Amino acid sequence: MGRDEHKKSRGKRFMAQTPKNQLSDGVDVELSAELSDEDDKKALERSRQADRRARNK
Repeated sequence: MGRDEHKKSRGKRFMAQTPKNQLSDGVDVELSAELSDEDDKKALERSRQADRRARNK
């Protein structure tokens, strides 16, 4: 039971990373300004404010 017991690779996925071409920015909603109502606009603004707060931390 040494200190390095968790540093050994276990299969092909040791420290696997997502390829850059498969990364997304987390935004997966398409919104048409012509079809949006007041609730959609408020929700979009709340989402933008939450993103700003998350980036500032």
